Amino acid sequence: MKASTFTLAVVTALASQSLSAAELELKLTNLTQGLHFTPILITAHNSDEHLFEVAMPATTALQTMAEGGNLTPLIAQADAAGSDVVANPAEGLLAPSTSTMTTLMSTDANEYLSIAAMLLPTNDGFVGLDSWKIPTEAGTYSVYLNAYDAGTEANDELVVEGSGAPGTPGIPAAPGGNAGNGGSGLSSSQSNTMVHIHPGNLGDDDLAAGASDLSNTVHRWLNPVAKLTITVK
Repeated sequence: MKASTFTLAVVTALASQSLSAAELELKLTNLTQGLHFTPILITAHNSDEHLFEVAMPATTALQTMAEGGNLTPLIAQADAAGSDVVANPAEGLLAPSTSTMTTLMSTDANEYLSIAAMLLPTNDGFVGLDSWKIPTEAGTYSVYLNAYDAGTEANDELVVEGSGAPGTPGIPAAPGGNAGNGGSGLSSSQSNTMVHIHPGNLGDDDLAAGASDLSNTVHRWLNPVAKLTITVK
């Protein structure tokens, strides 16, 4: 009787461990007309960890990603928290209307899914998902992702070579090759310094002068900017 009870306890414990891990197949699609996503970070994490939080100041790690696309500090933060991490599944930029796919094993207490990647061309815009609860039931789920403003840099909409480092004004790149130069700048200050929904690019129709280096017919967008399809196995 005791042996039987012991065996049942072992089987129950093993089943519980198995249920605590989930294999996720992920497909992320860029829904925009003219924006590129920089290398993408996907994490499964516990309830205390966040890549970003709306209405809170951006961390230095988030600022580094949102202004220049550098994932290194966010990856270090996620690793230190014991998160499960997939970095750069698209192996570079994710172009408009294209998708990337990857697999993530979420383990132990890492029951929440988060995503972040910079939007180009923007000053400090990023596509994000904060702490989406991973379903325990197998199936396919869809989530639409918004664009956020890190609140760390003014949206001057000027493409400036050498920008992208935290605190250096300017858009570091316009990968589509459809931006201009010579703009005077839309804004020199950031009124909302918390992470918030991005107001969007304004642009103009003069890519040789005007206020913005961005095109008002190419670089504008409406949320959502991405679709995430999650298959839980």
